[in-house]
Amino acid sequence: MGSTNEELMSRLVDSVKQISKFSNSKGFFGRIQGDLVRRITLLSPFFEELIDIGAELNEEQQLTGFEVMMIALDSSLQLFRSVNGGSKLLQIVHRGSVMQKFHDVTVEIEAALTQIPYDHFEVSEEVIEQVKLLHSQFKRATERQEDYDLQLSHDLAVAESVVDPDPETLKRLSQELQLSTIDELKKESHAIHEYFLSYEGDPDDCFQRMSSLLKKLVDCASTESSEPDASTGSKVISRHRSPVIPEYFRCPISLELMKDPVIVSTGQTYERSSIQKWLDAGHKTCPKSQETLLHSGLTPNYVLKSLIALWCESNGIELPQNQGSSYRTTRPGGGSSSSDCDRAFVLALLEKLANGSTEQQRAAAGELRLLAKRNADNRVCIAEAGAIPLLVELLSSPDPRTQEHSVTALLNLSINEGNKGAIVDAGAITDIARERSCDSFSLSVVDENKVAIGAAGAIQALISLLEEGTRRGKKDAATAIFNLCIYQGNKSRAIKGGIVDPLTRLLKDAGGGMVDEALAILAILSTNQEGKAAIAEADTIPVLVEIIRTGSPRNRENAAAILWYLCIGNMERLNVAREVGADVALKELTENGTDRAKRKAASLLEIIQQLEGVAISTVP
Repeated sequence: MGSTNEELMSRLVDSVKQISKFSNSKGFFGRIQGDLVRRITLLSPFFEELIDIGAELNEEQQLTGFEVMMIALDSSLQLFRSVNGGSKLLQIVHRGSVMQKFHDVTVEIEAALTQIPYDHFEVSEEVIEQVKLLHSQFKRATERQEDYDLQLSHDLAVAESVVDPDPETLKRLSQELQLSTIDELKKESHAIHEYFLSYEGDPDDCFQRMSSLLKKLVDCASTESSEPDASTGSKVISRHRSPVIPEYFRCPISLELMKDPVIVSTGQTYERSSIQKWLDAGHKTCPKSQETLLHSGLTPNYVLKSLIALWCESNGIELPQNQGSSYRTTRPGGGSSSSDCDRAFVLALLEKLANGSTEQQRAAAGELRLLAKRNADNRVCIAEAGAIPLLVELLSSPDPRTQEHSVTALLNLSINEGNKGAIVDAGAITDIARERSCDSFSLSVVDENKVAIGAAGAIQALISLLEEGTRRGKKDAATAIFNLCIYQGNKSRAIKGGIVDPLTRLLKDAGGGMVDEALAILAILSTNQEGKAAIAEADTIPVLVEIIRTGSPRNRENAAAILWYLCIGNMERLNVAREVGADVALKELTENGTDRAKRKAASLLEIIQQLEGVAISTVP
């Protein structure tokens, strides 16, 4: 087996091993995740045996089969990490979209297995039978959508809609979501806090729903006693005139109800005044965990503060007064505005960026990333303090996590119009696109980043990389452009940036190894009115018809889709397609193409045949 083939198989085996670690996950998505992990894990013997026998894979098999499988497994691993990390309540509130993601990765894996000729390799019959069985299971799984756990869905609906839900309902819900203990609830609060900081704008309905649910679960976990109801004998939560303050709401230092909770670099939360006294006394450690603090910055815990306010209101306790968690940031011209951004804190973070250890740089970049996401004042403050050149420099950091924090911080800063010029002048966009497109532009798959990356000017740099880069660089650029163009606004940016001409050249260069990528991007651009015009003007119709005749199944499907979008409603393009023999190619595709290709081919063929009938009827 060639080194490239062996490397691909080894990557597949490694991905399966990482995925297998999620086999015992529980919670709302536990069953569906467990089934998917089990099936993926059973693919490992096939990949391992291919390595053992040194199987040779031709280029088409790699692109249309095993590399597609690699992408599918990457998507699965990303999904498992997402489901098993972050906020459980966020996932449960958005359970419909999460279930859809499980279905989508199942479809991806089944599509990859369809393209892998697994019975053509000289591996053991047992392994082939196992792969065939798995393929059948994946195919059946794609044909159905998983149902929700009805009991859990009912309990969730009750917990959200009823002011004072039944304790048994809350208990079942907390156990199912694994949010029963104070430690689990603390972790969940921190996860919601991270989500809140990464959310652009004011708290939305989703945040309010999560906060309300978390408060009820905290109350449930904090209830220390119950008493029988006089009329029914059943147990109800006792109501004390002086309710017990949940341990979770107490500062670990003062043990008092927190009024202005803040998070230190270890992730622990304290009352601001208490932890500030600790730091002012010269301490460099976290009082609770005893870990060394990477920096002395204090991040407001908005989620916990909101929960404390809700708890106080529901128990008739006077709401805690704001202790000045916002800072005053001096603005150009001598004015000032309320902001979460403490300039001294930002300068301390910049010092870490410039001279700190790898760990300190990573933590500081992460803090700036969150601050820049929080609000407009922070973005101004951070840029004025001189963060942009330092963040650009860290794009070359050997630590991937530091790179990711730096890229995202720059994207967040670029939301401010005044910062865009400074970011471009510092070389950030070209640097990201040309040197780190594979790692950093994996961010382009995240929906919230698509707008920021496109607005920051990265598409033009990626187009240049698509034209001038190495083979690997071109493929990375194509992947990033494809991801970015899923967002409608970026399609126009790419078209105006001249993306169609280089894609057409790649499409015509059959030996260049970029036909698949060029077709995939053109397919998504062809749904845009400007895109259709630009693609047609580039004289692509003859090339598309040739690919429909001779291309791989996936490429024939994409070529048919592009041709369909170009020709529907445009008589001139229909005539061009007919003149280069599209009718013959499409007829063959209706018999031997993929399901989607058959539909597109049949629809377009019918229109061409109608056109031919009109032409014949007008002959004198």
